[in-house]
Amino acid sequence: MVERFSTLLAERAAIEIAGEDRAAFLQGLVSNDVTKVAADRAVYAALLTAQGKYLHDFFIAAIGDALYLDAEAARLADLVRRLSLYKLRAKVTLADRRDALIVAAAFGAEALAALGLPPEPGQAVAFGGGIAYVDPRLAALGARLLLPRAAGLAPLAAAGFAGADPDAYDRLRLSLGVPDGSRDLPVEKAILLEAGFDELNGVDWQKGCYVGQELTARTKYRALIKKRLLPVSLEGPLPPPGTPVMLGAEEAGELRSGRDGMALALLRLEMLEQASAGTPLMAGATRVKPEKPDWARF
Repeated sequence: MVERFSTLLAERAAIEIAGEDRAAFLQGLVSNDVTKVAADRAVYAALLTAQGKYLHDFFIAAIGDALYLDAEAARLADLVRRLSLYKLRAKVTLADRRDALIVAAAFGAEALAALGLPPEPGQAVAFGGGIAYVDPRLAALGARLLLPRAAGLAPLAAAGFAGADPDAYDRLRLSLGVPDGSRDLPVEKAILLEAGFDELNGVDWQKGCYVGQELTARTKYRALIKKRLLPVSLEGPLPPPGTPVMLGAEEAGELRSGRDGMALALLRLEMLEQASAGTPLMAGATRVKPEKPDWARF
């Protein structure tokens, strides 16, 4: 019985960052340590406003003499534009590479072993003319891949991966409580640590300055987090994203992305104890039951 699956992530696309200053250029901008990115290591990171609010999140991998960002396809032009504002005299080039590369996910009990990867977030290997790497957030999410568009998913099929619907991967993500870009993180509003970026290996606390670092660090060291994005199970129909979650007459948070009886919700931590004491959380007529992921620390 096949226990490994692959799917095309059509809502993702790649940006190529080339030139001798590529690592130094990104290092001063994003939340993770770009100097750790190599042929055998990928990282997860975010670009923030100067006030420390979310703009974009992405994965950074190295292929040959370039860095590649796996980011939201629909917002790729905005990401390129924002990065270009910081280019100045840096010896770097930025290019949308969706014409040449696809983004895929490989998951299931045997997925990492079939790709020759250890179950360690961020570990990477060359594969199929591109790269495969363990999801830097959680190994339980399997692997992400950048592959030549001309080959498509054929290298994965040849390695024994059965094709899966993207919805299956989305269900895995939701079950683990992992956010999916701007679907779950409102642009220019979300705070990284409310969405678990610390535990999901998206922030390096030892690196030098980057855009938005001051607020991010202050939020951590002064214990200012009052809300968390959590996986929830739903008893009733799926309400639309943005639906308020209520505890009696008080607003406890709001729903974000969801499907098939699962969702993510940003919830006020002070109200979780009240909800566990018997008062149900409701989103419209649907009961919302939050869960704390195994990886979360709060």
